This record gives sequence, structure tokens and C-alpha cells, in this order.
Amino acid sequence: MGPPESADRPDRGRERAAALDGLRRLAALERDHPERSALREYVIGEYMSYARYIAGRFQHRGESPEDLEQVAYVGLVKAVDNYDPAYRTSFLTYATPMIAGEIKRHFRDTTWDVHVPRRLQELSAALRPAEEHLNQTLGRDPTMTELAEHLEATPEEIVDALEAAAVYSTASLDVPVTQSDGEGATLGELLGADDPAFGMVVDRETLKPLLADLGERDKRILLMRFFRGMSQADIGDELGVSQMQISRLLTQILGRLREAVER
Repeated sequence: MGPPESADRPDRGRERAAALDGLRRLAALERDHPERSALREYVIGEYMSYARYIAGRFQHRGESPEDLEQVAYVGLVKAVDNYDPAYRTSFLTYATPMIAGEIKRHFRDTTWDVHVPRRLQELSAALRPAEEHLNQTLGRDPTMTELAEHLEATPEEIVDALEAAAVYSTASLDVPVTQSDGEGATLGELLGADDPAFGMVVDRETLKPLLADLGERDKRILLMRFFRGMSQADIGDELGVSQMQISRLLTQILGRLREAVER
């Protein structure tokens, strides 16, 4: 649904033209000009309905419409105060990202249940778009290192951002819930213990593309050693080399993988 159309009110076109003329006159007036205050108030009032329209696009994110409108008005005021007809762009084209940006900053700064540094908030918001972009570009899920490079961050910051995303919205452990058998319990009583396998997920996902880049012989050696449980001597017999050569090859392969993971 788009913004209110001029057809809804026959004189809307004349009012919008008058508002645009007011914007041009406002830009030409000195800051201390006696007419500036009243003209500024008039122009802002003419565009408040558009600010409310922008606010309405964010109304399903849990904030009250009244609060969002107040934030949108702040963005509108900034747009009116900073617009210059010399920009050679329409006022709405200039004002729309400014109003929307003000609302987005409001969500970023005030709707986190736990205080999180601004840098981590921004990274948390950028993670999903970055993952989708890299997934399409690479044809696979990106590694932690690739995500970090794309977002100009360190792998440690990416991990922190993933953890920060989990505290955007919190719930009390004492919140009552109903189980499938009809019995009541609190949320805290239903929380399970940490699964030690979770700690291996990042390492496993990081290793996937590195293993895919190995040569066929190296892949075969790792398969026999770590998935089939074969000894180095048995691997050497199957490949027609000595156990000592297999030991050296394993050391080299694992060393390259470790270096790539830590890079």
C-alpha cells in the first residue's frame, strides 16, 4: 500500500505545491530570519502525514504506533532542516531514507532487552543479509572467516554478534508454559543442559570447504584414518607406501587445515 494519494483530497496537489514552495523559501532564509520559525512549522506540518505513512511500514515490530510516529517526526524535522533544493532531488526522495533511518536507529538503540555495544548490534543486523549474499555467491554456506571478511570484522566479532542476536528479546525463566500433556511448568524447568556437540558446529562448518579443496589422495587418507579407523600401517599398505610416509602426509595435511582454520 502506497502513501496517501492526491486523489483522496482534491486540493492536495495545491497544498503539496505550496509546501514545496515553502521548502524552497525556507532554504533561502537565514537561520535567524523572523519568518523562518513559522514557515518551518508550516512545512513540517504539511509532511507529517507522510512521516506517519513511513512509520506505518514498521508497525508490526512490537512498538506502539504513537512511539513510531514520534520517531518519524524527528526524522522529518531533520529532513526539513537539512534539505536544499540544490540537491536536485525531490524532497520526498531525500526525506524517505532519513525518516526510515531514524526509525531503524530507534529499534537498534532502544528495543534490545539486554544492553549490547553498537558495533555488535550493527553486525547482528548485517549477519543474515551477508549469509544470504555469500550463499548465493559461493553456492554454499559461508565459513566464519568468509563472513568476517565480507563484513570487515574479525571471526571473534562474528561469534559475539551471533550471541548478541540471541538477547535481542528475552523472557523470564518464571514464565508459565503449558506442556502437551496439559501439565504446567515454568520456562526455566524446560531448559535443557548444554550439548557439548554444539561447540563442534562452527569447526565442522569451517572445515567443510577446506576439506573439499583437498586432493583426492589427501581426502582418501583422512577418510581411512578418521572415518574408517584404519591404522597408519594399514593405510600405507592400501596406498603402497610406508607407514612413515603416511605419518608425514597426515602431519602435513592436518597442519595445512589447522593453518587455514586459524587464518
